[in-house]
Amino acid sequence: MNDQLAEDPQTILERIHSQAIRHETPCGEGRMVWHEWDISCGTAPVVTLFHGGAGSWRHWIRTIPALVPRYRVLVPDLPGLGESDFPPDSEDAFAISQIVADGIDSIVGSDRTYEVVGFSFGGTIAACVGALGGKRVRSVTVIGSSGVGAPGSAVKLEKVRHLEGQERRDTHRINLSRLMIADPDKIDDLALEIQDWNTVRSRLHTPPISRGGAIMRAIDRLQSPLNGMWGDLDAPANPKGRERVAALRAHCPDADIRLIPNTGHWAAYESADTVNAILLDMLARTRP
Repeated sequence: MNDQLAEDPQTILERIHSQAIRHETPCGEGRMVWHEWDISCGTAPVVTLFHGGAGSWRHWIRTIPALVPRYRVLVPDLPGLGESDFPPDSEDAFAISQIVADGIDSIVGSDRTYEVVGFSFGGTIAACVGALGGKRVRSVTVIGSSGVGAPGSAVKLEKVRHLEGQERRDTHRINLSRLMIADPDKIDDLALEIQDWNTVRSRLHTPPISRGGAIMRAIDRLQSPLNGMWGDLDAPANPKGRERVAALRAHCPDADIRLIPNTGHWAAYESADTVNAILLDMLARTRP
């Protein structure tokens, strides 16, 4: 992570992106874009990472390097976000997740097992893919996901697409501080660059999908272990973040659920070292 902080944001993104293999799988009449990092030539266990709403693979910029030495890492732009085309049924979490699950099968083969990890909206997709995949999915990990327990707080974001220059940058900073990152000192140039790229390419309206109950319906169908993380300062969850953790623990007593201290919604960015260490520990339990 310290090496990343010494680099220009574009250099960081281009360096990590250049190490990936690009795949395209069907998404309705269009395509879904995937990125794969694999130094094992296909022999390492597969872990898939699903980004949050109004996001892209870039939400995992500080997680991918931590996983690559041990895993074959597969990270899509989810349908209707990033470079991926809009899904045919844009309101149904399971329909979107079927597109994602079919994409995984196309890339790694229908006989391979894999882990799924999802951030925010991606947590709903991870749970649904886990339900669809049955025992082929070794574990499901949700990070900062909505739709669990009591509703949290509504977060007001400023419109940014019509702005330019410093005003646009300052508004991204405001939105990141309100929704994504609790410590304003952690909103660096890389976070701003990722936020701008993601915002321009966001078309799928994800909050109703996240809050629609699909994540809990999917969790009830899981045949694999469940893990979870929330930042204890997660803006969309608060002031009921601890209630979400308690609700999920009550629903799934065997689930491993952690609160990340002094951390907001985008925990994998703001507290990357802590989240990466916990995630690797969670994944190690079900590593084949």
